Amino acid sequence: MRFLSLAVAIVLALCAVGWLPTRRLAGAGGAGAMAVGCAISLLSAALAGWLLIVVDAETPEARMRRGFLAMVVRLAVVVALGAAAALSGEIARQPLLFWIGAAYLALLPLEVKLAIL
Repeated sequence: MRFLSLAVAIVLALCAVGWLPTRRLAGAGGAGAMAVGCAISLLSAALAGWLLIVVDAETPEARMRRGFLAMVVRLAVVVALGAAAALSGEIARQPLLFWIGAAYLALLPLEVKLAIL
């Protein structure tokens, strides 16, 4: 629960910082694309965090496999949802892809911290 609350706080802070520049550079559609991009990254991080908790890992090798599984699942979810959103034509692509990447990178240290524990 702590992981999820920290992830939401990071994404909200990122959206607060980026809202005005995104709106100025990308127009009205950019803010919506920012929200969707950040939501995609948050969903993938939450899923990866859930996998890190649910999958049992008693040995160091098992913990390493669990971390790798979470990383691969997170990347697959981001690619699948990002491609679906970008190809839908409903959302501005450039701000969407930028914010998916920015939120992904912002949430990565939190996931690594969870994986180490």
